[in-house]
Amino acid sequence: MDDQQISQALESLPHWERDGDAITRAVDAPSFLEGIDLVATVARAAEAADHHPDIDIRWRTVTFTLSTHSEGGLTEKDFALAREIDDVVTRAVAQQIDEPGE
Repeated sequence: MDDQQISQALESLPHWERDGDAITRAVDAPSFLEGIDLVATVARAAEAADHHPDIDIRWRTVTFTLSTHSEGGLTEKDFALAREIDDVVTRAVAQQIDEPGE
């Protein structure tokens, strides 16, 4: 994807930020275990998509980073999985997971 395509794709993903050849999103969970539950749910979605994010867990903050390493940057696979992660987080929000700083 070129820079314009990436910018356009990010317009529909307000919680994601570009970081070079990747996009990232951080989520704050109410507890460590709820963060781990979120990771497990995302891991199942990633496995089903055969596209796996880098996941960083820092106590209650879980950061997802997406890039298609085999393509050397961002592809539609990353944005499709980002939308899936957003859906997972939206469902979790109903169960008390908040965005960082909220």
